[in-house]
Amino acid sequence: MQESTFLILDGNSLAHRAFHAIPHLATSQGVTTNAVYGFTNMLLKILKELKPGLVAVCFDKGKITFRHDHYEDYKAHRPGTPDELRLQFPLIKEVLAAMNIPVLECEGYEADDLIGTLVNRAEQAGISSIIVTGDQDTLQLVSPLTRVFLTRKGISELEEYTEGRVWERFGITPAQFPDYKGLVGDPSDNIPGVPGIGPKTARALLKEYGCLEELVSQVDTLSARFRDKILPYQEQALLSKRLATIEREVPLEIDLDAFRWPGPDYNRLLALFSRLEFKTLIRAIRQELGQKEEDEGRQPAREVETYRVTFRHLASQEELSRLVELCRRAGRVAIALSGSRQEGIVAAALGLKAPGGSPEAPYLSIFYLEPGDPASNPAVLDALAGIFRDPDTEKLLHDGKSALWLLQKHGLALNNLAFDTMVAAYLLNPASANQELADLALEHLKVVLPARGEEALAARADVIWRLSELLAAKLRLAEMERLYYEVELPLVAVLADMEMTGVAVDKQYLEEMSRELEIKLAAIAEQIYRLAGEQFNINSTRQLGYILFEKLELPVIKKTKTSYSTDASVLEELAGAHPIIPLVLEYRQLMKLKSTYVDGLAALINPETGRLHTTFHQTVTATGRLSSSDPNLQNIPIRMEEGRKIRRVFIPRREGNLILSADYSQIELRILAHMAGDPNLLEAFRQGQDIHTRTAAEVFGVAITEVTADMRSRAKAVNFGIVYGISDFGLARDINVSRQEARQYIENYFARYAGVKAFIERTIQQAREKGYVTTLLNRRRYLPDLFSSNRNVRMFGERTAINTPIQGSAADIIKLAMVRIHRELKERGLATRMILQVHDELIFDMPAGELPEVSELVRRHMENALVLDVPLVVDMKLGPNWYEVKKI
Repeated sequence: MQESTFLILDGNSLAHRAFHAIPHLATSQGVTTNAVYGFTNMLLKILKELKPGLVAVCFDKGKITFRHDHYEDYKAHRPGTPDELRLQFPLIKEVLAAMNIPVLECEGYEADDLIGTLVNRAEQAGISSIIVTGDQDTLQLVSPLTRVFLTRKGISELEEYTEGRVWERFGITPAQFPDYKGLVGDPSDNIPGVPGIGPKTARALLKEYGCLEELVSQVDTLSARFRDKILPYQEQALLSKRLATIEREVPLEIDLDAFRWPGPDYNRLLALFSRLEFKTLIRAIRQELGQKEEDEGRQPAREVETYRVTFRHLASQEELSRLVELCRRAGRVAIALSGSRQEGIVAAALGLKAPGGSPEAPYLSIFYLEPGDPASNPAVLDALAGIFRDPDTEKLLHDGKSALWLLQKHGLALNNLAFDTMVAAYLLNPASANQELADLALEHLKVVLPARGEEALAARADVIWRLSELLAAKLRLAEMERLYYEVELPLVAVLADMEMTGVAVDKQYLEEMSRELEIKLAAIAEQIYRLAGEQFNINSTRQLGYILFEKLELPVIKKTKTSYSTDASVLEELAGAHPIIPLVLEYRQLMKLKSTYVDGLAALINPETGRLHTTFHQTVTATGRLSSSDPNLQNIPIRMEEGRKIRRVFIPRREGNLILSADYSQIELRILAHMAGDPNLLEAFRQGQDIHTRTAAEVFGVAITEVTADMRSRAKAVNFGIVYGISDFGLARDINVSRQEARQYIENYFARYAGVKAFIERTIQQAREKGYVTTLLNRRRYLPDLFSSNRNVRMFGERTAINTPIQGSAADIIKLAMVRIHRELKERGLATRMILQVHDELIFDMPAGELPEVSELVRRHMENALVLDVPLVVDMKLGPNWYEVKKI
């Protein structure tokens, strides 16, 4: 593409198409961004492909234009712009400003008129133009120097129109488009045209007469069939043509040089993308910049300003000793480390304000250290050990848990972790997909960190310091200081200790389980083959679909784009249709059990320790719950007996030890009772009644002694369903009853527990007013889905609003208990180790002799983590492994 090409975009048309093409999308703060994201994505793609020299984006300004002077009902039937889209136009214009792309608007004119005027000026200057739009009206502007790219399939594809393509597609020339609209009209713009004249007739008439004016002047020569249609509507036809004609002389002073594109302002663009949480676009721009930096023959038009800091490289014994003393006197140090768990610390950068300096000093002193080979250069590690060990020096880190792993490699301790920027940023924005330091620097400080090298590490130390001060202030404003300093920050060390301790595993039993499952799978497969009448790949959706829906002719429930759907919901619906279905379901369950858990766990056992060292994720879930990976111990299946048996492989780390399990009893329902303040629910828990039996008695209107096992089971589904905002449809599906019956259960529940219903209504209303919900410790979760125009999305937001305060408070409580238990175990010098947290359960590896002391300690901290209006109750079990624990 030549540099003189003028790219002109129809801002309104493309924004509308992006809005409708992309499903609901919003930031974690509730700002709707689907149109902005779609528009921006398309813009960047076009700029990259076309490489224009001049760029402009045109927008409508106001609903009333000069066309309304001619025809009051112009566009009268067009629906108004949805609020969710209208609010995004300023954001789209912010993107364009950051891209250094001029925006054109003019009162009384539409975007098409501005486009027509720009094209007209460009053609006069001999400059070729490309118009990108979703509006076919602009095809009238196509000429030897002007092409139109029309959007197809939303905004994902563009179709190019030249003069030849216009004729090929529509059978008229570009100049005849207004004449064509004058005859056939345009319902979308409420242009009337001539009643009874369709596209085929219009094309034939224009082919013969050339233009509408010529046709009207010779109307008497037309056949009676056409004359009788056109004669009464001559003026209306000419008016329609005027309405459809794009104005090419909008009274604007236009200097084409003003549209020469210098390239984006990358700093501004990255900061905006950070605010809008466009992670994919941020990565794309960073990659593009990295490529440009490495390409010596081409430099970007506007280079991004990478964050720079000055630092001192320390090496001598004297300098290192002085650094330890400086840190001690400063009392606070920001630390950035590079390295890996295998090699330990490769380099460190420390940032501190020198004692005696001004509190308002805008800079830190940054020091860079390289341990190298510890055997040949112990001085650096000695200095770091002195700094990390000092209990009086506050340490500021990003991802403190990873730092603890690096320190552990060298046998170093960390005392006084005063701030972790990753954890703080997570609390402030729990729905953010990424809490990397580079992302936080961009979002909060509007700076771009260098990618690699000594300067990159030095800049990280500086940014950690600055972010610590900024995020601490934001936590204070959000009233989350207690949650941060008493729960989340100390939990960093707790989780690191649990990961490093690991869980001992009975590898031999895992191997036996794998063999047993293999035998069972082979036997089930033979039964499936017999019923199918042939062998096939049971794991293949296509082959299974053929067997079920073509060979066995079972009813088709759902189809995918390429074949029949055989997902779990389909098979469960077909469960009674053929004996092959339950076998396929069982085969799938056992196959997943074997591959994901049995064989999967065996592959993750650390060869040096013989243990599993799962990674606990503290900054992932929006509710505050912990998650884990490699392996994921939160999802070990427990519904099948074979799944429960997997817990048998988790054993104590040494002979004489036992596994202690401490599990909160119905903690979410107890939190619901506390938050709702419902008298019946409170009474049930205070009296120590079985809550599901009590609910069954209330819902079914019988005495507690008359509640059957089936009644209790259904009441249990209602109890937990209420916590998760279940619908009558969902409850009916879960307990296999009609929707009417399920609806009656829910209505009976709310009639007996009116306080719960009031709590739900109050919570949703407050969430709408604030845009977020909070837990008992003031953990926030923003709920943009509450404001969606899509009913299903909005209802999901309401369910989330109900559940998050309950589930999030349960997470707060168990985390608080973990911190206190871990602290007291260390203070007492006990050998017991907390090794796992799974939902509402804590698992300990404990010497048998410490049982009385540890069980009392654990129960006390768990049951008194927070004082509620109902008692917190913990079920404790003991055994030789996690599966065989028995209640104590």
